[in-house]
Amino acid sequence: MPHPALSAGSVAVITGGASGIGLAAAKAFARRGLRICIADLGEEKLAQAAAQIAAIAPDGAAAVRHVNCDVGRIEHLRQLDAMVSDQFGGTDVLMNNAGVQPGSKLFGPRENWERVLAVNLWGVINGTQVFVPGMIARGRPGLVINTGSKQGITTPPGDPAYNVSKAGVKAFTEALQHELRSTKDCRLSAHLLIPGFVFTPLTASGRSEKPAAAWTPEQTVEFMLERLEAGDFYILCPDNDVPRRLDERRILWAAGDIIENRPALSRWHPDYAQAFADFVKGS
Repeated sequence: MPHPALSAGSVAVITGGASGIGLAAAKAFARRGLRICIADLGEEKLAQAAAQIAAIAPDGAAAVRHVNCDVGRIEHLRQLDAMVSDQFGGTDVLMNNAGVQPGSKLFGPRENWERVLAVNLWGVINGTQVFVPGMIARGRPGLVINTGSKQGITTPPGDPAYNVSKAGVKAFTEALQHELRSTKDCRLSAHLLIPGFVFTPLTASGRSEKPAAAWTPEQTVEFMLERLEAGDFYILCPDNDVPRRLDERRILWAAGDIIENRPALSRWHPDYAQAFADFVKGS
């Protein structure tokens, strides 16, 4: 059965909603008759995205709002919450999806670290702390969907700021779901979206055509909706190159570094290359 929050008349707020997974989610929610507010940076990009959503929404432009918003600044989230409450009466679905990935090195530019953590981690914390108390008070079925990453679980070398931010999103969303299910009369649930390789402006890296290995944002959102209906907390998405079983083996190996007292990130350690390959094969 579809989640009761994903029904006509409900209100969805999506950060990072002007492109990629956020825009695909906004369109999918609009097709179901939800009223939509997308938040992002860039007025022109927002207006274009809002027009696309309005063309799909049963009530057209009357059911769509767009707001220029920096999720790293809590005052922007407070203004967004006030606007949604004034225009639509409150929020039923919150998708903390805004993300950046400028690249980082452990001893690289501090501003890259600050921006990544401000958007990817503090954006989720800010959105949750501003919106969720009011969502609980509404007494209606509701959803909080936080966009994480497999890099926040297996933490591969190469972009430590992004890994740290997404590992934080995982831990925060787990704590949030525990809090929600422990709150009397709360009808909200939290979910961690863990995309695979998705072709979006964040991952395009100058490419104009989708790589064969990647999913589209629409495929990712379709999978997300299926798993929300199934009640999954961890929405672990495959793609055209990595099936779920391979993700599972990689995640198990990463956890095994602690249990087996292996070197940190042993998957990328030359002394463990064959052992990891054998493990992935199940031997």
